[in-house]
Amino acid sequence: MPEPVTDQRGPQRAGVPAAAQVLALLQALARQPGAVPAAALARDLGLPRSTTYALLAELVNAKFVVHLPEERRYGLGVSAFEIGSAYSRQEPLARLARPVLARLVDAVGHSAHLAVLHGREVLYVVEQRAPGRPPLVTDVGVRLPAQLTASGRAMLADLPPAQVRALFPDGTAFVDRHGSGPRRLSELRRLLADVRRAGHAGEDGEVTPGFASVAAAVHDHAARPAAAVAVTFPAADVDEGGRAELARRVGRAAAELTRRINGHPPG
Repeated sequence: MPEPVTDQRGPQRAGVPAAAQVLALLQALARQPGAVPAAALARDLGLPRSTTYALLAELVNAKFVVHLPEERRYGLGVSAFEIGSAYSRQEPLARLARPVLARLVDAVGHSAHLAVLHGREVLYVVEQRAPGRPPLVTDVGVRLPAQLTASGRAMLADLPPAQVRALFPDGTAFVDRHGSGPRRLSELRRLLADVRRAGHAGEDGEVTPGFASVAAAVHDHAARPAAAVAVTFPAADVDEGGRAELARRVGRAAAELTRRINGHPPG
């Protein structure tokens, strides 16, 4: 039987030691800025190396952990992100976001929405439609490829590189809607680097021809992307200066929602 997890406070309480060790591993990985060696996890948690490797193998099989063999490191996998996204989708986040989005729509005159990551997709959880504006594909409950949407790009840009690689391991992971957008991991990485430099994400006709969006990430208490606020508008109606102003307002709305959920931005 695997040995109980120990830390500076001594052995953890009795119960199901293997379950406690699995949870401790996942929590340790969640605290790291990137992938880490198994030996470091074993040392920090006071686990035998054999136990650590056995538990990590099970977590890799279940996609809660991804193994990077060239680097001999481990990071969180897709299943871990799905659980985190499910938590983010709970009603408290939507309730906190609705008044923020309503004020944003009043200020800019375009429809706004809140989305969360769900694997390689974004799931829209709040839609605040501007009066007189046409319905959009980004309705509540709709899923779209994350790498094509402004919301998805805003969140992906703040994930560790190893986790982005786990989500998009090869070309088959890149869904095409209208013949544009990144098709390879190298292209996605360049795009996400631009997002980080700008402080916001955008897309133009990659989700719906004739429409464009700008988005900014909402961060949780660990400075990880919990959601994204976005505004969608007819591309021909908003010039470069107008888009820059929309990006500033979207950024302020995302920062306000970050504060409302007791989060903080990276850095």
